[in-house]
Amino acid sequence: MPKRVFVSFDYDYDKTLKDFLIGQAKNPDSPFEVHDWSIKEASPDWKVKARARIRASDAVVVICGEHTDAATGVAIELKIAQEEGIDYFLLNGYSGQTGKKPTTAKTSDKIYKWTWENLKTLIGGGR
Repeated sequence: MPKRVFVSFDYDYDKTLKDFLIGQAKNPDSPFEVHDWSIKEASPDWKVKARARIRASDAVVVICGEHTDAATGVAIELKIAQEEGIDYFLLNGYSGQTGKKPTTAKTSDKIYKWTWENLKTLIGGGR
């Protein structure tokens, strides 16, 4: 059974990257599936909804782009994953650039290169 993945990304700048990841999840050899659980509108209970969706996931993929360090929602989603003990990793969003870590990332959190082989390994728990 494929692993369920929650994708955290900067909605203002990196939505296309999330769409690319959803596309890769449809590959026949994909060990994961992405449910589009993005919370599109800010509401008083969005953090509660995000926590429930993250809890229902096997892993959280944090896509790191040029503005991720300023994306409050990404920082909160990563913090929730850490609090809930959900496996997560940071994925560099753009080739040729180094994405910025969310403010809640640990100093030891590495940003991984976005390749198909890396995705399969990382989602499988390999580091």
